[in-house]
Amino acid sequence: MSADDAWSANANDALTLSLVTPSSTGLKTLTTFHPKFTHTVFGDDEQVFGYQNLQINVQYHASDMRPHLDVFYSKKFKAVGETEAVDIKKILSDYLPEVAFQKKKDYEDALKRVRDDWTPPGELAATFTKRGATYEVWKGNLEDPSIKQLVRRIQFFVPLFVEGGQYIQIDEPEAERWTIYFLYQKKPVPGEAERFSYTFAGYSTVYRFFLFQAPPTPPQSPSDKTTDPTSLLNGSFDLAELPCRSRISQLIVIRPFQNKGLGPKLYGIVFQEYLKHAPTVEITVEDPNEAFDDMRDIADLHFLRTLPAFNALRINTSLTIPYNGVAPNNIVDKAASEAVRRQAKIAPRQFARVLEMHLMSQLAEAVQPGISPEKSATRAKKEEAHQYRLWRLIAKKRLYQHNKDLLGQLELKDRVEKLNETLSGVEFDYARLLIKAETQLKQAREDEESAGGRKRKSEDDKDKEGEGESARKKAKVRSE
Repeated sequence: MSADDAWSANANDALTLSLVTPSSTGLKTLTTFHPKFTHTVFGDDEQVFGYQNLQINVQYHASDMRPHLDVFYSKKFKAVGETEAVDIKKILSDYLPEVAFQKKKDYEDALKRVRDDWTPPGELAATFTKRGATYEVWKGNLEDPSIKQLVRRIQFFVPLFVEGGQYIQIDEPEAERWTIYFLYQKKPVPGEAERFSYTFAGYSTVYRFFLFQAPPTPPQSPSDKTTDPTSLLNGSFDLAELPCRSRISQLIVIRPFQNKGLGPKLYGIVFQEYLKHAPTVEITVEDPNEAFDDMRDIADLHFLRTLPAFNALRINTSLTIPYNGVAPNNIVDKAASEAVRRQAKIAPRQFARVLEMHLMSQLAEAVQPGISPEKSATRAKKEEAHQYRLWRLIAKKRLYQHNKDLLGQLELKDRVEKLNETLSGVEFDYARLLIKAETQLKQAREDEESAGGRKRKSEDDKDKEGEGESARKKAKVRSE
């Protein structure tokens, strides 16, 4: 071990996050966890120099997420020339609000002053039960000071759990374009009727981009509520009613609440909010990572399969494949497909991918790609093989258009080989996602059955209680 190693600590291990609540004996810790990334905060090597036995503790009040920072160590490196210990509090002052640096006693006193009837800021957007626990989603706009305060407190989770994640600019002039969705677990307080505790579980941010649309031809009728662009000149319009793309910028579920199906649930709630939001033309996502891509693909697939028009989309197997292999334009009805896409408000490339995945799942078993490199031992019928070739043409056309600049630089033979190689990867990925989608669907059914069983049991217990109370009353009458 070098001298530097003796004074260096892994930032991911040294930094501990916790959710706490006040109690009669001080602070009660509900859960602790470590970050996934710290390179944005402490540098690419994720090391903190200058301390031995370093502990960086950031406590959050489980409800209003008021933070507090404590730094502990057994020894601190004495500066030698320009080499000195990292100033941890100075670094974290760029990520944590000023309130995080107050004295511990002041922090504990502040937590005790939080109202017993505290609820998350904003308005209640949704309530749901997942694996026996109750959750609520609250939403609000950044123009609301309480929303802004909460976002300022929780943004530290972004660089810690999202690769390359960035803070949103909560003080920008166009803050009204940001809508924030907070995910909380809700629990009844034992022995106190009508009182509940809230524990922060995650959040999502959505930004609205105004979308200019050319005036319709012929001119719109007086009953048409679409914003008339000429009204922009005289100010007789409401910005909130302008056509827009609503972009999901961030979606985070903190570690203690991961692997419970809460990410897809929160995404689905946010998606449904903007599906019903008339001005929203498309719902998009900003730079999703691989994990989010998987979640989004499966959630979109589940949603689209609830639409009869989507399930009606089919490969037109009556088409013949030209000798030159050029994909016909109508393998799947383009007008019908575009109508479904607009109804679902899903961006074109994302919709095309999910449609390809769905159509692949409809292929005969003998030709349907799987996660195993070996095809089914069942011999494919001629019409089944033809359908599969048509499906491949759909996917190849999209892949070529998406990678046109790169593929255009290759010789024809290399281009075909690269395209086939890429398609094989896509087939494997779709097969993997379809398995995950089926597993999630099965889990959702089990959750519903479990919730239904608990409800029936509760009702049965209530009936028995009623019968018991009735029997006691009757016994009392007889005894007199």
